Amino acid sequence: MRKATKKAPDRAIKILLVDDNSNNLMSMEVALERDDYSFTKATSGREALRILLKEEDFSLILLDVKMPTMDGYDTAELIYQRDKLKHIPIIFITAHDYEEAAMFKGYQAGAVDFIRKPFNPEILRSKVAVFAELHRKNQLLREQEEHVKAINNDLTLLNQDLEKRVSDRTAELERLNEELKALNLSKDKFLSVISHDLRNPLTALLASSAKLNDDPEKLGSDKIKQLSQIIHRTSNKLLDQLNEVIDWAKKQSEKTKFNPEKLRLAEGIDESLDLLKPNAAQKKIKLENKTPKGIFVKADPLMLRSIVQNLVTNAIKYTPQGGSVIINAKTEGHMVRIFVEDSGVGMSEEVQKKLFNKDSNISISGTNNEIGSGLGLMLVNDFVAQHGGTIDVESAIGVGTTFKFTIPATSTA
Repeated sequence: MRKATKKAPDRAIKILLVDDNSNNLMSMEVALERDDYSFTKATSGREALRILLKEEDFSLILLDVKMPTMDGYDTAELIYQRDKLKHIPIIFITAHDYEEAAMFKGYQAGAVDFIRKPFNPEILRSKVAVFAELHRKNQLLREQEEHVKAINNDLTLLNQDLEKRVSDRTAELERLNEELKALNLSKDKFLSVISHDLRNPLTALLASSAKLNDDPEKLGSDKIKQLSQIIHRTSNKLLDQLNEVIDWAKKQSEKTKFNPEKLRLAEGIDESLDLLKPNAAQKKIKLENKTPKGIFVKADPLMLRSIVQNLVTNAIKYTPQGGSVIINAKTEGHMVRIFVEDSGVGMSEEVQKKLFNKDSNISISGTNNEIGSGLGLMLVNDFVAQHGGTIDVESAIGVGTTFKFTIPATSTA
């Protein structure tokens, strides 16, 4: 066996020469060697089959028809029984005339062409060159197909990567959008706390200072002392409350929803009402806390105070001179229900139905014509919900309104 080395391995044209006559093998090799082919030689069909069991990358087989034991036709049939060898074209070399029956048998066995002995070297080279070129083009086509397949695989991976990036980016945008919504809601809550928890004490301060400024000569020393004490006490309470609101806002920015503590409910409500007493006194409204001393709750102190102050502030606002606002509570299983009852102007059924609608702008307390920002109610709803509680209202025009909300009870132990 002799192999040429002028062609690159991936472009080499490997030819299997099969003939029982070594002179014929030599003649075929000599006729083709100037075309720089690589040759493997076999002197029988069986030897050719053994070679093909080890090597499958032949470009062409030149197969003698007339051989002892196993002729070319039988050899071709056995070769093509293996799927991996079916792509190799076979040219039969025959010393007989091209009888129609013999040619049919050869083509039936898998031949692609016939060459008659003694062969014409030019014809042999020409026919082999055709199949060599076909092999090169097929090989190039397969390489291009592999290249395209590799590109498609890269594109698939790229698309998957892009899809993942888009999916991750979409998820990130959705998360940021939710955070933005939460920040907007937190901003609204903070504004509501400022509006409801700090504005009313400021009103009491303004009212007391106005009395001192209007006509101080007509005020006795006792009255002046009383007003100055109200201003001093309210200012200190206002400062404390402002600090608490700032602390609460920090907790909200840190995504701390609430910090429940064990509280004696009556004391917590007393602290909530302390800043509202001047507002009630101006309208001669009886502000009374009837909450039983033995009730304990698990609640966020600042949230509880904000709930109570929102409800009581609105009750005072919509209660006429000389009316009353009473806070009471009772235990119901694992919850405590707190009542804020006023003798105010009341609300119609239509207003009550819209009161807890998130899309409504109706304020937490008001008549048919009273429309507010809805921030107070939003805040109360949210704070009650964070405690796992509920809130509802009963009201009648000209009779009054009672807000009822629940928060978790806890034992005294």
